[in-house]
Amino acid sequence: MANIRLTELVKEFGSTVAVKGISLDIENGEFLIIVGPSGCGKTTTLNMISGLETPTAGEIMIGDRVVNDVEPGDRGLGMVFQDLALFPHMSVFENIAFGLRVQKMEDQEVQERVRAAAEALYILPLLYKRPNQCSGGESQRVALARTIVNNPDVFLMDEPLSSLDAKLRVDMRTELKRLHDRLKATFVYVTHDQAEAMTMADRIVVMNGGKVEQVGSPLDIYDTPMTQFVAGFFGMPTMNFLEGVLTSSNGDPIFKSGSLEISLPEESTQNIKDNKVVLGIRSEHVSVSDGALRGQARIIEPLGDASLVYFEFGEEEELVAKVSPELRISPGDQLMFSLQASHCHLFDQSDGHRLN
Repeated sequence: MANIRLTELVKEFGSTVAVKGISLDIENGEFLIIVGPSGCGKTTTLNMISGLETPTAGEIMIGDRVVNDVEPGDRGLGMVFQDLALFPHMSVFENIAFGLRVQKMEDQEVQERVRAAAEALYILPLLYKRPNQCSGGESQRVALARTIVNNPDVFLMDEPLSSLDAKLRVDMRTELKRLHDRLKATFVYVTHDQAEAMTMADRIVVMNGGKVEQVGSPLDIYDTPMTQFVAGFFGMPTMNFLEGVLTSSNGDPIFKSGSLEISLPEESTQNIKDNKVVLGIRSEHVSVSDGALRGQARIIEPLGDASLVYFEFGEEEELVAKVSPELRISPGDQLMFSLQASHCHLFDQSDGHRLN
């Protein structure tokens, strides 16, 4: 196993700065996921760790050595990418064994290592098939086996599940977690899928525009987003946002946005100086079964275990609520709603940083 330290890492492509001075410590045996939208710099960061890209500035340490000038093959890393790059003319066995053959390893050890890797990923029956005879999920396991057979200290994975269908992605998320638990190795995983990040990571790094927005556990990221970008990126549906002002009535803090007024807990607002704020609240904290506020349902999306109710209030302002499927609401219905004040997030209107 090995820890990784990134210090003020910068990557420029001509006049474009893809990564803007990020610093990050990745612990031994950690499953760390870097997540963000396309173009945020997450893959470029992974490529610099792997050695496929050279940093413009900054330092990369793996274990106790600086590896900025170390060749990718000498960094002790295993890499799995979206393009599995399996050799179609070789059997699954030979695909897994390819790196060992390059090292001119004894045939007996090759046999033992390949079978051990195949057993760990439940693909022993596939060893003498060709890749085109394997399903998408099976091919993904072959690519993983080809990586773990070399016993790397660190696994780097760049969106390895994005080409699979929805059910296979869910199944492979579980397999990857089990693999991590068995190997106790360091995993660095890149994805744009917030569901993958939430379900697999020990810690999540959220990137945007070449910078790190927040680092934390999945529940920290979800429950206490430090910027409006992070709050909006995580959660399905996305968090509700309302622009307004923070004022007071009889000494009690009040949020106002158009016709909407909400009393907020005093302890959550006492350090806020700017009264122009954005209030964020997740759909599960919007109640449409009771409350003093009036709205009109527009769109209903049944999910099975819950339903999403999109509704308007005031002057064409909109919110979405996640409700029990037993609550029967139809488009056009009038409804009363309320917001759970203890679950309201406040962000600065100018820079999007968390205020409360």
